[in-house]
Amino acid sequence: QDNGKNVNVANSFAVPFEEDDKDPKTWFLDHDYIDGMWGMFKKVNAREKPVGWYHTGPKMRASDQEINELFKKFIPRPVMVIVDVREDTVGIPTDAYFAVEEIKDDGTETQKTFLHVPSTIEAEEAEEIGVEHLLRDIKHSTTTTLSTRVQEQLSSLRGLQSRILEIRDYLRSVSKGDLPINHQIVYHVQDALNLLPDLDDPTKTKAFTVNNNDQLLVVYLSSLLRAVIALHALVDNKESIGKAELEEKEGEDEKKAKNNTPGAKKADDAKDEKKGDSKDEDKGL
Repeated sequence: QDNGKNVNVANSFAVPFEEDDKDPKTWFLDHDYIDGMWGMFKKVNAREKPVGWYHTGPKMRASDQEINELFKKFIPRPVMVIVDVREDTVGIPTDAYFAVEEIKDDGTETQKTFLHVPSTIEAEEAEEIGVEHLLRDIKHSTTTTLSTRVQEQLSSLRGLQSRILEIRDYLRSVSKGDLPINHQIVYHVQDALNLLPDLDDPTKTKAFTVNNNDQLLVVYLSSLLRAVIALHALVDNKESIGKAELEEKEGEDEKKAKNNTPGAKKADDAKDEKKGDSKDEDKGL
């Protein structure tokens, strides 16, 4: 659904597409397949309307602009979404774009280009409940809450690093003259830099140092406590094993003492005599 400001994408389907590896401008898209699938989707939910198309990139291709113009036959303002399906993807694996005409400052001919728009991945209430129950079933029993939180923070830091590297590459390209200056991007970068703390201020530096020391103290005490608990468990294990071996040895000594008593020897001799008499009787028969 496209309400003019926001585009809600609730469903999708794959389309047969072929492209020449040597010449990216040579490609084939099945129009009849799109018409057939759109007709079947309309029978299931008449409210759904096509809003755009996607590909797995992971970056833009030379034929994206031509394919986008082709989709204008079905959609007046198609949105293009690049879905990064790689496993090492950090952050949201989608980038959305709209095709616009770029007006140059020197008055030359306008050129069509893609304008990046922010995108988010959300779920309805029913979907959130289903995913939550699914995660409960597949959650590993050995995974603790602390390790999960640390892993999430690590993923967030990796995502921040990738965004900072993108900003660095863009500013380098602008300084070299490879890309034109986009004042809106420069304003956003300046706002982000203004939000950074002033590390030259001694008050803020001291506050950061105190907070860092407090966190390191907690980590040190946690490590020390963990080592003490591990040693305590090791001592208990050694003690339990020693008790078991001692009890087993005492049991063996008691059995040997019983076997060495005179009563036990007489009983054994009587048994041997009975066995000898029974053998003699068998021989007589």
